[in-house]
Amino acid sequence: MGTKKTGVLIGGSGLIGGTIVNFYKTRFPDTVDIRAPSSKKMSIREERDIRSYLIDVNPDFVINAAMANLGSSGQLAYEVNYLGPINLARAANALNIPYIHISSSATLPAGENLREEDTLALTPQLNHYAKSKLMAELTLKRMAENDGLDYTCIRLAIVYGAHDHKIQGFHRLFFSIADEAMPVLFTKKHTLHSYSNARKLPFFIHHVLANRTAFTGETYNFVDKNPVDLATLILTIKAYLQLNQPKEIYVPYWMANSGKKCLDILLRILRRIGMKATMPPELMFLDNFYKPQTLSSRKLQESSFVDPMPGETIFTRLPELVVYYLTRWSHENLISTFRDIEQEKSLDHTFSHNPEYLIDTVHAQGIGPFADMQKKMN
Repeated sequence: MGTKKTGVLIGGSGLIGGTIVNFYKTRFPDTVDIRAPSSKKMSIREERDIRSYLIDVNPDFVINAAMANLGSSGQLAYEVNYLGPINLARAANALNIPYIHISSSATLPAGENLREEDTLALTPQLNHYAKSKLMAELTLKRMAENDGLDYTCIRLAIVYGAHDHKIQGFHRLFFSIADEAMPVLFTKKHTLHSYSNARKLPFFIHHVLANRTAFTGETYNFVDKNPVDLATLILTIKAYLQLNQPKEIYVPYWMANSGKKCLDILLRILRRIGMKATMPPELMFLDNFYKPQTLSSRKLQESSFVDPMPGETIFTRLPELVVYYLTRWSHENLISTFRDIEQEKSLDHTFSHNPEYLIDTVHAQGIGPFADMQKKMN
């Protein structure tokens, strides 16, 4: 057996980072030692921490999956989404090891079939998240061209998957529907978006690390082949949850945007009188609910990577995600409905793992002839 490799992953507590860590720990425990230091051990915001930790560990590769929350201040977005990733890349370059950077479709404009190079122009008007993510992509490209950085940038769209401890992105949409906080559709018909499957991503990263010559210096849109219509997805989730809303009524953009502006004014007033109140971070992407953004997966499809689960999409995973998140949100008292779904999940789990308990329960409840039927027959 070859020498065991060591990898360092930043952002291990998030959906993407946690999925990658779990992938290596379950599939390659004998060949890869994946380290996911907490911010106490190594803060991505501190250059000294990065240099010291990577010198001590001396890893064979670095993966950055860290990101600041969508509603973060400019300084935090700058430090976590830009300066930290660049310092990680500088350290990886000094150690002469590959650096895998996870980026976002926020660096791309609205539109359809967007290629890897179709990025936004860097302007002050961009929101903090998009601006910092785009800055990182631009600097990494320059470092590869000028300093020989061995990196690959993987750009994700709307990510879906289990084990997300934060309610944001797709899971915020799902939560709003489940919590019956979405009475109507805040989108328009035929608004398509690309989605990224968190479960498939570690397979791609592993392949990229094993084939550096083909993937170094490249950016890939890592998205499902077929885009998804937002209204169809919302109504499908509604059907799974057997809810009466949201109603199939499409709110015009001008009306939704006016509501957003009124909310912003109200929050400013509340903050002035000392109440802590912030705009839901997803509202900064209100435009995206009404404008399509689909990423081309052609470059990914034409690469040497083979999709390990070609038939898996957001729709095929919905039943699993519905049960997982509703059970969890019920346990955390974030949601008070759908106890019946939780019970179905419990029964399914018991049937799969403890059939003896079920058979004993049925026996205890009685398995003799139905008494009322016997009386009628007699």
